[in-house]
Amino acid sequence: MSGGQADVAGARSPVGLRELVSAAVEAVSLTWRSASGGVTGYVFVTLAGAAAPIVTAWLTKSVIDRLATSEGTVAGLALGLAAAGLSAAALPGTSRYLRAQTGRRAGAVATDRLFAEAERQVGLRRFEDPVFLDRLRLAQEGAGTTADLVSGLCGSLHGILSLIGFVGSLLILSPVMTALVLLAAIPALVAELLLSRRRAAMQWDTERIHRREFFYSRLLTGVQAAVEIRLFGIGAFLRARMMTERREADAAESRMDRRELLTQGGLTVLSAAVAGAGLWWAIMAARQGSLSVGDVAMFVAAVGGVQAALDTLVSSIASFHQQLLTFSHYVAVIRAEPDLPSVSQGTAPVLRRGLELRDVWFRYDDDHPWVLRGVDLAIPHGRSVALVGLNGAGKSTLIKLLCRMYDPTRGQILWDGVDLRDIPPPSLRERISAVFQDHMNFDMSAAENIGLGDLSALDEPARIRDAAARAGVHDTLSGLPRGYDTLLTRMFFSEADKGDPETGVVLSGGQWQRLALARALVRDGRDLMILDEPSSGLDPEAEHEVHTRIREYRQGRTSLLISHRLSAVRDADLIAVLHDGRIAELGPHEALLSANGHYARLFRLQAAGYQEAR
Repeated sequence: MSGGQADVAGARSPVGLRELVSAAVEAVSLTWRSASGGVTGYVFVTLAGAAAPIVTAWLTKSVIDRLATSEGTVAGLALGLAAAGLSAAALPGTSRYLRAQTGRRAGAVATDRLFAEAERQVGLRRFEDPVFLDRLRLAQEGAGTTADLVSGLCGSLHGILSLIGFVGSLLILSPVMTALVLLAAIPALVAELLLSRRRAAMQWDTERIHRREFFYSRLLTGVQAAVEIRLFGIGAFLRARMMTERREADAAESRMDRRELLTQGGLTVLSAAVAGAGLWWAIMAARQGSLSVGDVAMFVAAVGGVQAALDTLVSSIASFHQQLLTFSHYVAVIRAEPDLPSVSQGTAPVLRRGLELRDVWFRYDDDHPWVLRGVDLAIPHGRSVALVGLNGAGKSTLIKLLCRMYDPTRGQILWDGVDLRDIPPPSLRERISAVFQDHMNFDMSAAENIGLGDLSALDEPARIRDAAARAGVHDTLSGLPRGYDTLLTRMFFSEADKGDPETGVVLSGGQWQRLALARALVRDGRDLMILDEPSSGLDPEAEHEVHTRIREYRQGRTSLLISHRLSAVRDADLIAVLHDGRIAELGPHEALLSANGHYARLFRLQAAGYQEAR
């Protein structure tokens, strides 16, 4: 595993200073590129917001001193106080507006980049890794924190400027009290940083718990599992599982909340004690005549201002630190190396000779058993090859390798003599069409469900209808309330919409199977057609019709057919029997029957189930 892979897939390793700095630079750069005007305005408002209370404090001192001594006019000072008050009242709203605008723009850019980078993962390994899925979920949260990070930086800037202004004012009155107030902030800063780090670690630890909770909640509220849950009466069992996960996460968050409450409560007591001591000193100094009435007012404002500035600074730094820890997951995902090495130059050659698997070995992980153990298989150009075998024999794994979702652990897969690893994956996949056993049912219109097989077909209704006709589903789709434009889902509508059949239609399993076949057929002209159990959800009559259509389509084309129903593969040019991770038998139907091996045994066993008992 490379360094990038180890970083993104690694478990709970602490984030170091270098990673935090890298995350900060990435966040600021991304936000500036997406909303430079908003950031500029936000910084300006922050500076003004930091200056307003300092100006107010000095103006207040001057007004009080002039009133106490009856020297000079206060009209100009009063106008200045009014202007400062007006600014202080208007700036927070402006700041919130600029922050929201910046957040939306930066969040959209960050989210788009996150999913674009996720698409760079060539195969499936990352998306079958629960640790990566946890990090990806946190990365999605991190994508929305870019503006928060800038807000944290501006908050720190606000705190620093306010602190400088008020500390300067306080130094004039009492250097000793200034030092005391500043020293009291050190434990607050350390405590808040530790709390933010603990909270980020807690979020990482509970992410897997929340993912399991979401899994159970989706089961309990989804249509797919509803029938079995109700028939078997397992709703309460699943709900108990869900609530167990919820309580575990809540317990961890409650422990964190208690820790924060105790820590911040202690810091509040310390802050109040320092302020009380300062106020006592100021009153005593005023009684002795060393401070004027305006000086006392200024001292109280300065102490309060310093403590508020320190609170803002500490809170902003701690918040910024925690957000950086979350955003570091985003940075780790967008900088993760692809799970498979791939070339970017070149194209897949037009298939003229065929595909060849040479001594292909594969296992999903070093700790897992071998799925394939030295497979040798040729798929000649223009011929149909069927792959049969028991469940778990490795048929679906072999398809994943052909589509380059994984690379062989050992051995080669050649496309017209070229190793798949030397072909850019998009170019390879552009030459393949497929129907998968676990095909997708997209919550989109009927036309879109087919057109997703080849996006260019979305603008060519005739191609979509032709593919549907060849899959035997045209009449069904034409008869829907809005024809091919009918939504094939009910998940986007409220209770009030459910009485209207035009809001969405749910197809049967067999109809979805035909739709998946149409999606593959719309990719006409591809070099290789993969058919993985294309009729598994069909009744016998529909199965016969679909296989007849597929048989016509396969004529003269290179195809790989997988089916447990051996009657559907008997007319293939070659039948390969996968057993114990190897090709145990290879040949046409009649030759394999005569060999009286694995295929013959399975075929006769299956055929016997259709014969009447005598």
